[in-house]
Amino acid sequence: MSRERVAAIVPAYNEEANIACVLQVLCDVPEIDQIIVVNDGSLDRTGAVAAGFPKVLVIDQTENQGKGAALKVGAESADADILLFLDADLIGLTVSHVQQLIEPVLDGETEATVGIFDGGRTSTDWAQALAPFLSGQRVLRRTLLTGVDHIDASRYGVELQLHRQLKRMGKVPKEVILKDVSQVMKEEKLGLAKGFAARMRMYWEIIREIPRI
Repeated sequence: MSRERVAAIVPAYNEEANIACVLQVLCDVPEIDQIIVVNDGSLDRTGAVAAGFPKVLVIDQTENQGKGAALKVGAESADADILLFLDADLIGLTVSHVQQLIEPVLDGETEATVGIFDGGRTSTDWAQALAPFLSGQRVLRRTLLTGVDHIDASRYGVELQLHRQLKRMGKVPKEVILKDVSQVMKEEKLGLAKGFAARMRMYWEIIREIPRI
């Protein structure tokens, strides 16, 4: 009996320096049947770097539309019943981490998982300990996306939208500890001032989704 197909979806905006490490890990995971990068209007070589991996399907968006829209495009393009969402700027990700996220859904133990950083960096560990539902590392069955409200307009608020959807359906995602995994901070990518401004925009996009939970 053949197993269900799994598609990995990686939304990316100006991640030329970081995305290759994530994609190399995904290419080495035997349970993953399809890898999709949604290049969300990047101004750098993100799309070209992703296209350098033969297993990766790159979807180029001419303008930046936000993380929610990128995930929606990726999900609609995926040929799989199980979807893996991963950020493009992860540090320390391994094949084992990805398998730990996928296997509980593949095995029928749960319909969704969410990855929680632990032991990577204090800043990212604390953020996810306080609000694990904001993690961008998750696996879920495609059927759980049915009826998600305005996901394409939610930008960084997409994690709250997914949390709301699962809560509405009575589904509790299994938390999977991603030991020694973290991600590149915005201040590291953009410099202190621009990175802080980008972080504040991200927080605002998340906060404005809270009333809809």
